[in-house]
Amino acid sequence: MQNDHPALPGIMDRISQAALRSGRKEQAITLVAVSKKKPIEAIVAAYEAGVRHFGENRAEELEEKAKALQDLHELKWHFIGNLQTRQSGIIARHAHYFHAIDRLKIAQRLSRQLTELNRNLSVFIQVNVSGEVSKSGFPCDQWQQQPEQSEALIQVCKEVAGLPGLNFLGLMTIAPFNAPEDTYREIFRTMAALSSYVGEQIPDLSAPHLSMGMSGDFEIAIEEGATYVRIGTAVFGPRE
Repeated sequence: MQNDHPALPGIMDRISQAALRSGRKEQAITLVAVSKKKPIEAIVAAYEAGVRHFGENRAEELEEKAKALQDLHELKWHFIGNLQTRQSGIIARHAHYFHAIDRLKIAQRLSRQLTELNRNLSVFIQVNVSGEVSKSGFPCDQWQQQPEQSEALIQVCKEVAGLPGLNFLGLMTIAPFNAPEDTYREIFRTMAALSSYVGEQIPDLSAPHLSMGMSGDFEIAIEEGATYVRIGTAVFGPRE
């Protein structure tokens, strides 16, 4: 990665060091630069500095930017927000990754649309391991104590993995904001354990990835097993 971006060298060094602390290499971690509400020029600057993965949480904004930057052939778009059914066509046409499958219905709809478009979409299933009612995702805050939670997730994973057009990568979660470090660490550690459990229960499934960690906690997330980190403010600065 080139070093002509004001923030990226420092971020990549922090990612590298956190990866080393978890016994992995920097290349095992994918930085998703969350570019929501940021201008095209900021995305181009990050792209020219070596970033290839960008995240948006509004379907219309992703579509607008994807069309404007279609000549940047290595650019990969990640949709990281909750997806309304009526907006799924935009994601099927323009996104390369979707981090927030929170219900089977949206996965089935995307599968049909992707099949018609002859496209593939890499996806994560969103789980809620914090128990916060404000968070979307399949409830897994008590998965080790309540077998019905893990059984429901296993069934969803099997169904999503079998849908044409979808490449099931693994699980995603959003940690609480401004939590103590030990809270972040416990949530991310629980996610890693849940991911391992899913792999044990579905031996023929290869979906080991974990999308977790943002600007305030990505180093902890990497130390506990994250393979995709979604970083916005640290890359682009505060949003308006």
